[in-house]
Amino acid sequence: MESFRERIGGQSKLAKLDKKDLFHVIHKVPAGDTPYVRAKHVQLVEKDPEGAIVWFWKAINAGDRVDSALKDMAVVMKQQDRAEEAIEAIKSFRGRCSRQAQESLDNVLIDLYKVYMDSMVDLFNKCGRIDEQIELLKQKLRMIYQGEAFNGKTTKTARSHGKKFQVSIKQETSRILGNLGWAYMQQRNYAAAEVVYRKARTIEPDRNKDCNLSLCLIKQGRLDEARSMLEEVLARRTTGLDDPKTISRAEELLQEVDSQQQSTRPSSSSSSSELDYDEVEESIIERLDMIMSEWTPFQSRRLPIFEEISDFRDQMTC
Repeated sequence: MESFRERIGGQSKLAKLDKKDLFHVIHKVPAGDTPYVRAKHVQLVEKDPEGAIVWFWKAINAGDRVDSALKDMAVVMKQQDRAEEAIEAIKSFRGRCSRQAQESLDNVLIDLYKVYMDSMVDLFNKCGRIDEQIELLKQKLRMIYQGEAFNGKTTKTARSHGKKFQVSIKQETSRILGNLGWAYMQQRNYAAAEVVYRKARTIEPDRNKDCNLSLCLIKQGRLDEARSMLEEVLARRTTGLDDPKTISRAEELLQEVDSQQQSTRPSSSSSSSELDYDEVEESIIERLDMIMSEWTPFQSRRLPIFEEISDFRDQMTC
């Protein structure tokens, strides 16, 4: 908690700033008169997102703080329900950004893909974007396994809603696997999603992943397994916060299990699970096995979590 002395010290520093400098500190707007500065002023002070996007484009074209301009513009576009345009902007102009900015742009892209998928009705276009998202997530995993994520460090500083916090490589791996499982679910490839969610749970278990895994099992007609997992969630015997939304979702999924078990109709998804097995082998198991075998000499640079990655085939046959 901030001490009285620190608070007084901070106030004295503010008092020494002139009116112009104080304006920039209060509104978190950079100083100057460049296109990027104008874009931030329009975004944060004038509260005009569409006008800010125009100025962000000018900053990118002028080569003015392109790393920040592209990322900030994409975030504003997402807020304006222009996720697809933001995706195309990052894909087209990320080549102008520094290497240090690429990981941050990847994270923005992952969020944009999720927003875009939630809003899409056209299945054909949706499938194309899902494929792009899956490839991006696989690339992120490759970077982690190769020790290239976080610039080789074990943690990084992230920012959300104006607050900074530390993210570990273990948390990042679990987050990416969770997003990959979600993407496979959008493809209705529930067998692949199951494999990914099981691995994500071994790295960082939580009840939301348990619910997603249960849904994968339901879609594959494995109702008894789903029921057992959901009952664990509702009994609070699994790891995670008591999020009311997650508990409510678990109750809804359990009702779905009850409904399907009371029905005499056979499940139509069990055959698709068998058909998807080869795709799971191709897109996940072989890829991860290849990465682990190729980069064995570099394991000393990695965290212990990567040495815990085991054969997915054992999980598939459980």
